[in-house]
Amino acid sequence: MDYAATLSYLYEHLPMFSRIGAVAYKKDLTNTLLLCEALGNPHKKIKTIHIAGTNGKGSVSHMLAAILQQSGYKTGLYTSPHLKDFRERIKVNGFMCEEQFVIDFTERMIPLIEKIQPSFFEITVAMAFDYFQKQDVDIAVIETGLGGRLDSTNVIHPELSIITNIGWDHMNILGDTLEKIAFEKAGIIKDNIPVIIGETIPESKDVFEAAASRKNAPVHFASNEFLVTDWQYQHHHLNIAILKNSTQTQEKYALDLTGIYQTKNICTVLSAVQELNMLGWQINQDTLKKALVATRKINGLHGRWELLQSNPTVIADVAHNIDGIKQITEQLELINFHNLHIIIGMVKDKEVEQVLGLLPAHATYYFTRAQIPRAMPAETLAAKGLALNLKGDVYPDVNTALQMALKRATKHDLILVCGSVFLVGEITYL
Repeated sequence: MDYAATLSYLYEHLPMFSRIGAVAYKKDLTNTLLLCEALGNPHKKIKTIHIAGTNGKGSVSHMLAAILQQSGYKTGLYTSPHLKDFRERIKVNGFMCEEQFVIDFTERMIPLIEKIQPSFFEITVAMAFDYFQKQDVDIAVIETGLGGRLDSTNVIHPELSIITNIGWDHMNILGDTLEKIAFEKAGIIKDNIPVIIGETIPESKDVFEAAASRKNAPVHFASNEFLVTDWQYQHHHLNIAILKNSTQTQEKYALDLTGIYQTKNICTVLSAVQELNMLGWQINQDTLKKALVATRKINGLHGRWELLQSNPTVIADVAHNIDGIKQITEQLELINFHNLHIIIGMVKDKEVEQVLGLLPAHATYYFTRAQIPRAMPAETLAAKGLALNLKGDVYPDVNTALQMALKRATKHDLILVCGSVFLVGEITYL
């Protein structure tokens, strides 16, 4: 097989959550363990950091990987889903794994794939572990796919566990209360392994403390350790002043990830770095700051309040659930623009009405869909929007919608693309 044929095999023969939804989700670790065993258990031969959370885990993963890389460590990074290229999921020092590796791995695993019928995600997790071990990384940052307790990545025994936050997402799988969702995320907490909790809410705090106590795992709440005292958006960077509570000292950081929600993620990252230094890793402030100001450049993270062009301003953000859209609307209130154009597409298994209900009625809407079976038809989305007084037209794909918005917008307008990772990934000039 060549690379294109290999991807076709993976996409067409394996259940893929991003395309078909919950029926692709495997609620145990059996297949992952079988795949890893066939590979010689590579996940046991590398050091890792494990990151879960409803929102923010992608940003935190990329920032931590950039920091470790800039500190001189050969760093693996596993994230999902990808926007453009499958290999975005598996990187070492910011570089995607080679096409030939994907081909060779898949061909080698086909007999076992045909035997045990794993999901697409289970295969990609095993592929990442195998690649990181072959690359002899010093450490790998591993982002969960969905939940934590039963997520395929949860076969590792990490140096550090991180849970960014808890919010409403995937309730059909993770549970219909924040406590149930928190319980699933808390499943990544391991015996005697420290855990960082990013944002804390009353519904999740007791769940995390109980889980950490059962595992004898030291627990650190980032919000107790670091406090954002000021922030400003300047020259396409987010400048943040942060107070360290234990010493009452203040530091300033500049981030090239500019969404204001990064003011929450940065505290999680700083708490994690503090703990990594306690564990013997060597990360100094100068290196930390250099990594944060260039995370997007170092690791190629896209779709997090990303400026695609100016005059008019075009922003892409992968926010797709209630908490993510709340953060988007907060950001919109802080930006000056004349008219607002929102291009939105969502998948069918999200809390669509609740998300739409958070969006401003004064915008012009462009209802569309990603080109995957799981996407909600644009006509259905438009009808739901109209019921909430969100008015606009229907477009067959994101690029057609974007071209119309650009045609209508003046140079002082803002065009926002959001609602789905897959929608953002289909923007042609991202």
